[in-house]
Formats: sequence, structure tokens, C-alpha cells
Amino acid sequence: MVEQLLQYDKELFLFLNGLGTETWDGFWMFMTTTRNSAPLYLLLLYLSYRTFGWKGTGIILVSIALLITCTDQLSNFFKYGIGRLRPCHEPEVSSAMRLVKSYCGGQFGYFSAHAANSFGPAIFFTVLFKKKVKYISWFLLLWACIVAYSRIYIGVHYPLDVITGALVGSLFGWLWAKLAIFAFQKTGV
Repeated sequence: MVEQLLQYDKELFLFLNGLGTETWDGFWMFMTTTRNSAPLYLLLLYLSYRTFGWKGTGIILVSIALLITCTDQLSNFFKYGIGRLRPCHEPEVSSAMRLVKSYCGGQFGYFSAHAANSFGPAIFFTVLFKKKVKYISWFLLLWACIVAYSRIYIGVHYPLDVITGALVGSLFGWLWAKLAIFAFQKTGV
């Protein structure tokens, strides 16, 4: 059963990765580079300050730092604990795929830290701003989906890596948002 699921995952990866073209490679490389999300993070920082003030923004910054630390370290724990090779390190797959990056990354890929670290903040801010900033949830979830898909496009993660990362990030984003709201209530934000 698990072997069949992994085989379907490889086939889906090869299909999705094979849809890429050189025309779009630059866009997907831009989207997969974490520092290119800085304008979005600055916007979220501004919205946090406008909505929750300095004290609330401080709580949000601590919450986001802990959220990213948790999802990132849990991803590393799973990567080395499970030891599933990235597609670009698996000989059966690497010969048939497009690797858009100049390097493949670490040896193991289950689950995607990029997916977890994009969905975590997306869900976190969706929960915090759902009644305060119109359409922010749609924008944040679209952004998270694009970042997550970029990992398949450039050839460094299987779809199952990305889906698991998105689910873990979403769960932790929701949890840390609830903890931030609790901290708001305790501190009078």
C-alpha cells in the first residue's frame, strides 16, 4: 500500500515537474526564494501594528518566530528520521525530471519546510485578520500554494512532501494563532 502510494507520488511529480518550461523558470525560482517574500512580511508587520499596536505586534513577532522554528525543526526531524530521498537525488527519477535550481539541496526531502513555513504564517495571519482585513486570507493562501508548488516545479520535492508540509504548517499556524490570541487576552491587547 505505502509503496504504491510512493509510486503514484513519483508519477505525479514527474507529470507536474514536466509541465515546466524555461519561460516560467525565472518566476518559479523567484517564488521559491524565501527572501523574496520580504515585502509580504513587511506588509503583514504593518497590518499587525495598525490592528494590534506595539504590544500585539511584539506578541505576533514572538509567535511567528516560534512557529517557524517549530515547523522548520520538525521538518528536519522528519527528513532525517524518514530518510526519503529528494527526487533530484533518486536515480530512477532524476534522469527523467527537470532540475531548475543549480543544486538539489539536502539529501532528504520529506516533508517540505518551504511548504510548512509558507502555510504556517498564512494560516496564522488568516486567523488573526479574518474579520479585520478583507480578502487577506485568499491572498495569503494563494501565496502559500504558489510557494509550495514551486518546490515541485523546480524539482526538489515530491507532491506528498509538499502536501504534508502544507498540512503541518497549517496545523501549527492555527495553533500559534490561538496561542497569540490567548496572549492578547492575557495582556489586554
